[in-house]
Amino acid sequence: MQRIAIDMDEVIADFHLKMLNTVNAHFSLSLTASELNLFDLRHKNPEMLNEMMVLASDPDFFADLDVIGDSQRVIAELSKRYEIFITTAAMEVPTSFNAKFSWLKRHFPAIRPTNIVFCGLKSVINADYMIDDNAFNFENFCGEGILYTAPHNLQVTGYRRADCWQDIERMLL
Repeated sequence: MQRIAIDMDEVIADFHLKMLNTVNAHFSLSLTASELNLFDLRHKNPEMLNEMMVLASDPDFFADLDVIGDSQRVIAELSKRYEIFITTAAMEVPTSFNAKFSWLKRHFPAIRPTNIVFCGLKSVINADYMIDDNAFNFENFCGEGILYTAPHNLQVTGYRRADCWQDIERMLL
């Protein structure tokens, strides 16, 4: 059975919306979803990014993320033909482990705890496909990376791209 590694944040969990609302409230801003790009902030405003990461370090920050539309349905269908792993780079926010694990149990109860991988570099994952919003995770990955569209990766090329879970459904089912 082939394997699919699926990222959590920005692929099945709407981290961006939660961060947008948090940033707007905390900094008294009115940014739109397309205006908030965490990857650009690394260069443009690292102090703001550091403060945002402190906000995201709240142990409950990841507990109430919205589920990305159709991800539950499509993953349920994929699991009939593929072995599914959730691979999340939780090492960037170590306080997120419990909230992310609880969120996954609540929203994706069919995914076994043994198939949830908290990691740093995702290149260690042995899978045929990886669905991720960060192309960096495809470097040295042994399978095919499928880039899930997010505001920070709109200019990235060189990978098959999925704009929504229906695209994943068409590609892999």
